[in-house]
Amino acid sequence: MINISQESKEKVMESIRAGRVDAADISEANFIDGIILKMHEIGLIEGMREIIEDKRKPNAVIPLQFIWTLSVAAKMKIHTSLTDIPFGVTDAEVLSKLGYSLWDNDRSLEKGLMDEGAIRHLLGKYKQAEMIKGYNQYVQEYVFPKMSIKADVHILDCTELEVELKNENYEESGVIKREGETRRGYKLSTLRGITGDSGVIEEICFGTIKEHDLELSRKMILNSPMLKPGDILINDRGFLSRDVMNELKTRRGVDTYVPLKKNMIAYGDAVSISKAEKRWKPHPNKKRKTQKIAFAGDIGPMWQSEKPENDVPLNACVIWDTKDDEYYVFVTTDTVKSARQIIQTYELRPEIEEDYRQLKDFWRLEDFKSTKINVITYHIVCTLLGYLMFQIYVGTEEGSQWSGKSLPVIMKKYIPPEKPKMVIIYTGQYFTVFTFVEFLRIYASLEPDARLHLEGLFSLL
Repeated sequence: MINISQESKEKVMESIRAGRVDAADISEANFIDGIILKMHEIGLIEGMREIIEDKRKPNAVIPLQFIWTLSVAAKMKIHTSLTDIPFGVTDAEVLSKLGYSLWDNDRSLEKGLMDEGAIRHLLGKYKQAEMIKGYNQYVQEYVFPKMSIKADVHILDCTELEVELKNENYEESGVIKREGETRRGYKLSTLRGITGDSGVIEEICFGTIKEHDLELSRKMILNSPMLKPGDILINDRGFLSRDVMNELKTRRGVDTYVPLKKNMIAYGDAVSISKAEKRWKPHPNKKRKTQKIAFAGDIGPMWQSEKPENDVPLNACVIWDTKDDEYYVFVTTDTVKSARQIIQTYELRPEIEEDYRQLKDFWRLEDFKSTKINVITYHIVCTLLGYLMFQIYVGTEEGSQWSGKSLPVIMKKYIPPEKPKMVIIYTGQYFTVFTFVEFLRIYASLEPDARLHLEGLFSLL
């Protein structure tokens, strides 16, 4: 039976003296648990109660945001199975400061705070769309206002999440064949807001691997509350759409930056203008020593929608790679920008590719332990929440020393701070935390029978 305990030093002391302690644990410093504690201190854990509606019975003993917290912490520790969630937070001091200390008098703390079946049953109450919506609302309506985060530049991209091709049990998965290779899986579309030197995945949508990037993302980018008048949206070629660019500019006041394909008339026109005018300048990125740039204005008429009268003006930056004699064209609806400004803005885009690389290679975004779509979605959402909290943490005073470093790099270099060990004692519906020295003094003052009882508990740790 799982018990949720309340803080009461007086009640716990009474039980210690009477030899009626139920469970004990020792706290040690942990980097991930430290992040969770910081998120609690700045109020982001409390907001997790709003991610999705609590569909359990009114007398559910474990607060829903605490289950989310354990799940997110587990993902940050690269524990991808549902069976790992009870061990998401293991620091007894952190558990107590979160306000929810749990112990199980049937299974013992070593076996976890709750079992896999209970978590799977809980997830069965929710649909995929509810979890995706929950992530978006939590980030947009709680995290951004709480942290005073504001993003004016946004990057849109999709990434494919592959699963075992032969396993047809993956619910709602799709199959594609591209360049002779057949793959099964899903597709995740993300809108990333640039904030200072970092960024936050501020909105997501999810579908099958078969869906075209633009069609999966169209509703999100046309209606996202994160896009404001005067903002910039950076896309890749998978999102080429004159209609979408027109609507974003005219209805929402958002300017788009996107590369053109070589088979487009506007591409050829921009290259021809640049060659004829011969106004090449060095690429602003000093690493691109073999590349030059030029401005090509008013190329909008060369790329028309079905309703040309609604088309907004377009300007372009043309890149000439002198080494390979190749040309690349980037267009924008922001017609006051120079070629240099256009390409400097577009070069922010690789940041989202780095997000995907870290999420897949280290955070194991594709490591699905279930074929059920609700469990898969829960894994994705919790992983993204963990990534979000990590990014926020390195922006705090405590985490600033790790700014610019990835979690795997930090974990290799992290040295736990020296601090006193803490002892947490559970008894009935109460718990409290002692410093190790304080607990030793209490132990020394006890009657022999009470000492033996505590010794029995601590022998199991």
